[in-house]
Parts: sequence; C-alpha cells; structure tokens
Amino acid sequence: MTSVSGPGLQRSSRLSQFILAPNPGPMSLDGTNSYILGAPGRASVVVVDPGPEDETHLGALARAGAVELILVTHRHADHTAGSARLHGLTGAPVRAADPRHCHGGGDPLAHGEVLRAAGVEIEVLATPGHTSDSVCFHLPADGQAGSVLTGDTVLGRGTTVLDFPDGTLGDYLSSLVRLEALGPATVLPAHGPVLPSLEAIARSYRAHREERLAQIRSALDRLGRDASVGEVADAVYADVGPSVRRAAELSVAAQLSYLRRGGEGQGGAAGTVG
Repeated sequence: MTSVSGPGLQRSSRLSQFILAPNPGPMSLDGTNSYILGAPGRASVVVVDPGPEDETHLGALARAGAVELILVTHRHADHTAGSARLHGLTGAPVRAADPRHCHGGGDPLAHGEVLRAAGVEIEVLATPGHTSDSVCFHLPADGQAGSVLTGDTVLGRGTTVLDFPDGTLGDYLSSLVRLEALGPATVLPAHGPVLPSLEAIARSYRAHREERLAQIRSALDRLGRDASVGEVADAVYADVGPSVRRAAELSVAAQLSYLRRGGEGQGGAAGTVG
C-alpha cells in the first residue's frame, strides 16, 4: 500500500491504516475509524467505512491511494453517509450487506464471500446483532494471527449497543461465537483503539452479556415479570447519563425480548448460545 501522508493517517496493522473521522460523540467515541487496506508496495487500496459526508475526510481517503473498492460494515450513518460521495470522488464501487448502501454497481455482500482487492484477501463474515446487516472483514494474511475489521460488533473501548428490534441478542451471541473461533486475530474496530486477540475480547463480551442478563433477571424478580423497559433500565443502568440513556433502553429491550422468547432455554447462560 502506498504510504501517503494525510490528515491523521495512522498505521493499524501490516495491511491497514486508518483515518479518524471528525465525528466524535457519545455513541461514536473518538469518531469513526475509516480503514485503508492494501498490500505493501501496491498503489491501489480498499476503503472500509468511509464515515460521515465530510469533504476534508473523504478527500483524504481518496488521496490515500487508487481506491479500488469501498466496503461498509453496516447501515448506520456514521459509517455510510460518505459512501456515495467517496464513490463519486474515486469511481470505486461500494459494497455492503444491505443493497440500499451499495453504489456504483456494487453487489450486496454475502457471508463467506472472499474478496481480493489491492493485494489483500478479505473474507466476509455475517455478524448480525448490533444491526441485522452487520458484517466483519477477516484478513487472514494480516500478520501472524490475521486481523478482523469488526465494525461496531466489537469496539475498541466499552461494549456495543444492540439496535433493537433490528439487532437482537440471540444473533449477537451467535456472532460473538463466530468471532471467538478466529483466535488471537488483531481487532480493528470502527470506534476506539486497535486491540489484540479477538478471541479474548469476544469471550469477555459474552461474559459481559451474561452479567447483564443476570442483572435483568434480578430486576424482573423485584419488579415483576411484566416490568417495562424504562423500569428495568432505571434499575440496571441507573448510573448512565442522559446522552446514552436511549442506548441503555435499546439494550434492555433486546435482553428482555431474548429472555421472554426463551433465551434461557437455549442452554442456560448467554455464553452457551451457539
């Protein structure tokens, strides 16, 4: 990959660099990490998650190399809003799992599909849960253990929100199992810092969900089985600020739906769901 200097261009792994988008916030942390993939010495690149429709940011991505392909991990605007404009700047097709976010003739992504672009092999992994269309991108040749661009399925800091009812806890737990099976791959998240060992992070995420489910069960024992989302959120997420209250309620709704639909009957704790 051509190492072109630009605003905030940072090396994240042997086959990846990223530029942090100027969209920090309670849900996007420091901003969206827009990744630039390419083999050393190659002039062409792949851009993953162009981020917001910000001309300075998109211009920097367009100048990072000859953009051959644009990929998005899921439908949220902090990942997709700039996609059509970056296609216009570069002519590169945009591919996503949701056809509404494909541009320039790009086909919808399919689980298990292997893409080869900019000298990089990219395996598409369906990882619904955060949203129904969430995908991750596995780069098996990126270092000794490979790397995975996890979008919002795994963050560099904190835990992700389930955008219920589009995103569900059952799907999310299954996706974490799928990611854990990739072993100690480097985690390249869409928000927050790069992390080691996807296996360890996915396992800790599953443990966190088990703890939250235990708290939800305890709250329901106190409040009654028909307690509202707001009542349960008051009990379980009493310490969260107003800026993330909506996110807390979405997570509670997803967990209540999981339990009320028989999630506990799928082997007991959340961590046992396949």
